[in-house]
Amino acid sequence: MTRASKPGLVLATCCISLFLVAMDVTIVNVALPAIGRDLHASVDGLQWSIDGYTLVIASFLVLAGSMADRIGRRRVFQIGLGVFSIGSFLCSLAPSIHGLVAFRVLQALGGAMLNPVAMSIIVNTFTEPRDRARAIGTWGAVFGIATALGPPLGGFLVDTVGWRSIFWINVPIALGAIVLTARFVPESRAPTPRRFDPIGQLLFAVVLAGLVSALIEGPRLGWDAPLVIAAFGGAGIAFALLIPYERVRAQPLIELGFFKSPPFSAAIVMAIVSFSAFSGFLFLSSLYLQDARGLSATRAGLQMLPIAITLVICAPLSGRLVGAGRARYALVGAGAAMALASIMMTDLGVATSLVYLAVAYALFGIGQGLVNTPITNAAVSGMPKEQAGVASALASTSRQVGSSLGVAIAGTVGHGTTFVESLQTFSWLATGCGIAVIAIGVWATRQR
Repeated sequence: MTRASKPGLVLATCCISLFLVAMDVTIVNVALPAIGRDLHASVDGLQWSIDGYTLVIASFLVLAGSMADRIGRRRVFQIGLGVFSIGSFLCSLAPSIHGLVAFRVLQALGGAMLNPVAMSIIVNTFTEPRDRARAIGTWGAVFGIATALGPPLGGFLVDTVGWRSIFWINVPIALGAIVLTARFVPESRAPTPRRFDPIGQLLFAVVLAGLVSALIEGPRLGWDAPLVIAAFGGAGIAFALLIPYERVRAQPLIELGFFKSPPFSAAIVMAIVSFSAFSGFLFLSSLYLQDARGLSATRAGLQMLPIAITLVICAPLSGRLVGAGRARYALVGAGAAMALASIMMTDLGVATSLVYLAVAYALFGIGQGLVNTPITNAAVSGMPKEQAGVASALASTSRQVGSSLGVAIAGTVGHGTTFVESLQTFSWLATGCGIAVIAIGVWATRQR
């Protein structure tokens, strides 16, 4: 039997990359207090340990998708797994917070070659819309499983072996995925590969880096500090140059024509909004549970487990709803659950019942479980298969942009306050994000 006749094994192999990236995020969040103590890192240093990773992924996802369409999706996927494993191992050896951030950047370069390329492989393997929606639902379920395993496993490893061990486990999984990819994933390329866009790539990276840098460093240095002003200014100038440059380029880094599709545009905005809320929520929750509540890393990981359990349950349900043409139900349910969970968190304190927190976390997991599949499906459905790499990369980029902004904003709104007050304030912003998902989802799924 040929590789191409085993779509299930192709899907399983591709899902390993999502498992690695998703679990890495939740494990690192649980380990943040331990990393801060061991490396004497400030809150903004911890923010950079998360955002240094997500920023690089967001900046290079589209380039990775284009590279995969040109030189081969399987080849780029395997290179990404190798770089990710090397970066993970080096993170475990980091002597300082600056070293950790640098090695997280290397890890992210590998991560940028994983999920969008894997999604492109899936889209080209599952060509029927219903099968594709179900495959994407499975993809979402894997995200939930990885998220579920991350907090308790990360907490256990931090308390027993140390925070450095959270990076060790990536290495054997990535190496195993390289072998499986060679065995089961067929090589594929776009019939007409896109040209590289180095100027657009540089401008896009400057926009993201400048904006996030200003948001993270602004509270510490002062909003009128020259470095902060320069970061905001650089981001603004780069954005002002990026759009007109991309409009006139034959094969741009960011295919602006995709945004003429209302479902695609809505998917991008919803991804940014929902992942901003989710990432900021995870970042502050870990610090709140361990530093404000005094829970161990293991107990904090278990306390956050309801997020992932409900995400696992709701992701395939969302896939079935999308496959049945009921994406609106999934999006409205996602926004409502996210908003309700966030409202509950606006009233928390150091003595808030852990059962109450578990309910709020479970609702947030429902929101994330329902929102992911319709976002991904809207982004890639209706696009030509030869542009699947670029479309899926843009969808993945929007998630990472949202994650970066969420962590940056979470630290900004909480600067100079306790973690309790920080989480309360951010929860009001997350409530607005949930309402936005409802409104955009209804608009995007109306009859045309």
